[in-house]
Amino acid sequence: MFKPMALAHSLAALVAGFFVVFYVVDMFAPQLFALIFNAQFYGADIARLVPSMAFGEWVGVLVVSAATAWVGGYAWAWLYNKFAKK
Repeated sequence: MFKPMALAHSLAALVAGFFVVFYVVDMFAPQLFALIFNAQFYGADIARLVPSMAFGEWVGVLVVSAATAWVGGYAWAWLYNKFAKK
């Protein structure tokens, strides 16, 4: 059994953490950012599609992404627990 709140919090924290790490790497080592980011997509040049945005916009994307991860994590744990009972 999963604890839905714990799973939701952990996924939101991971998403937020990755956003911050990628942001910092992109600021100080853009070539390393491109290498790491593109490696997630089997080397496809996805990094060039990342839009440049003001810091405030980036914070908004961070908040929405973390909130989406939280909702998804909670739903995932809730559904898992529901199906595991059967």
